[in-house]
Amino acid sequence: MKKQSLINYSLLWEKLGDYAKKAGRVSTRPLLLLYYVMKSSDTPKSDKLLIASAISYLILPIDLISAKRLPIIGWIDEIICLTAAYQKVCRHITPEIESEVDNILERWFPECKYELIS
Repeated sequence: MKKQSLINYSLLWEKLGDYAKKAGRVSTRPLLLLYYVMKSSDTPKSDKLLIASAISYLILPIDLISAKRLPIIGWIDEIICLTAAYQKVCRHITPEIESEVDNILERWFPECKYELIS
């Protein structure tokens, strides 16, 4: 019998895609890294819970500080939440996860290719 996940990854992926369209490539990359760390079987459950909480706080319509009423200040709580989660779990980011995220970002944002200038 297959163990059922508490997280609906397909619904979460859909919500992340909606967020990505609004936020852009640069803001989406750390979020996708967190998502793939959360999906990894090597990540401890406590870290998965932390990531799920941070992502949920970002994509759910509930906020401590409303971004609609205070546009700049309203985003600070989300940024702090994601930064804290990212710093806690960044040791779980593998080159495979980074490669997968970069591939997804290329598909989602094909017009945002960067060139190095020598």
